[in-house]
Amino acid sequence: MTLLSTPAVILRSYRYSETSKVVRLATRELGVQSAIAKGALRPQSPFGAALELLSEGVAQLYHRDSRELQTLAAFDVTALRRGLATSLGRFAGATTLAEVMLKMAPPAPLPSAYDRLVAGLESLATAPADAVDATAVRALWRLLGVLGFEPSLLACARDGAGLEAGNGAAVIFSAADGGALCARCAAAGAPDGASRLPPPAFRDLLALNDPAAALPALDAAHAAAHRRLVARFTRYHLGEGGAPPSPLPALDLWERRAWIVAS
Repeated sequence: MTLLSTPAVILRSYRYSETSKVVRLATRELGVQSAIAKGALRPQSPFGAALELLSEGVAQLYHRDSRELQTLAAFDVTALRRGLATSLGRFAGATTLAEVMLKMAPPAPLPSAYDRLVAGLESLATAPADAVDATAVRALWRLLGVLGFEPSLLACARDGAGLEAGNGAAVIFSAADGGALCARCAAAGAPDGASRLPPPAFRDLLALNDPAAALPALDAAHAAAHRRLVARFTRYHLGEGGAPPSPLPALDLWERRAWIVAS
């Protein structure tokens, strides 16, 4: 057993016994790991309140490859990102990123996914109030991309033909195919659940997947449509198109903005 130190984010924590917690961690050096924090619930625990959802810090783990449950020796907080608590939209977007990381990232080194998660949390904590939705959508698309599920947007997901965003025609986006379809492939038959994106919506989708592009200004209706699109894509690829995917309560809450009660 080796004592390792790695940057980490708390993705989930729950009581394990009278005195201990189990935490699920996104780590930069080891991927997603489960660890027991012994004594974390004791009044004088050295962990204190550090093991809260979305806390970022440096984890010290007694690690053994053959074990599914590691031992957390220490967790030194480096960022709390209190900005995530200033609105339910920010927090819902952040917990969605954590949930996708937990469900789709491997228990193996994937530093780019860790960096993308941290960047997404930071962008949500600091985004202007009127850009929170678009920021969350972009962060989720970019996290999916580095996890191996980047949508094909510049070339047809079936035959590789180039796609044009400005030719005045709607674009068919198919989660089952992994992205947008050219006119010929769309005419040959799009699968159930495919979305028809008018040119402005497709241009916004391109911008949301391009960190160098200006973040598009999305009104409530268009933000809802883009949340549905990325949520449908996420669910399909988590279930790999076969059996129903695992429940994604954070994604469901964020997609529907379920904390808002219609008047």
